[in-house]
Amino acid sequence: MVSFKAVVAAGLATLAAGESQGITPHDKYSSSVGVLGGKINTNRVAYWPMSVDCNNICVRVSHAGRSVDLLRIDQSGGAYDISYGAYNFLVSGKSATENPITGGAVNMDISNVPADNCLQHLKAGGLPLSASNSMNFLSSCLGQANSWVARNYRLFNIQDPTRNQPKCPHALGSTNGRLPDTVFNIEYGTGKVVPAP
Repeated sequence: MVSFKAVVAAGLATLAAGESQGITPHDKYSSSVGVLGGKINTNRVAYWPMSVDCNNICVRVSHAGRSVDLLRIDQSGGAYDISYGAYNFLVSGKSATENPITGGAVNMDISNVPADNCLQHLKAGGLPLSASNSMNFLSSCLGQANSWVARNYRLFNIQDPTRNQPKCPHALGSTNGRLPDTVFNIEYGTGKVVPAP
């Protein structure tokens, strides 16, 4: 009988060595582990079918002689999606805001790279996590004390973390209107930069 850990380790080793996948564009930012979109470059995100890992959160996607390093901070329903801006650049060599293209799955090479490669996409100097909805992910990473996330996370909207729920001087998760770090998406096919709803 093969253990779950052995299967996961084999899968990560394969990805580390590189593989080819049909990559599709994703034009609306999301993060299943609570990474705050207003504090990262949302045009450099990968949405893979595997659950988000505490170490392997940076992947390199390459196509036609071009490469980008992307944050893997969301789990897709089965597709290998990447931010529309990254997809547009890899396929056409041009920015999605200047020359937007449309299209479906394109075979591209993917591999894990050191998580520090993606520091350039983090405006907060570490992985910016929402205190109101990332505690389960963070707890699992803190259980791996030497993991990249455990050593490089930043929590926002928190006063005192207790019992796996932060306490805040105001309502937890309340934004009181649009935050200064608004999330923007590049609209698929038009290239328009629009605030996320």
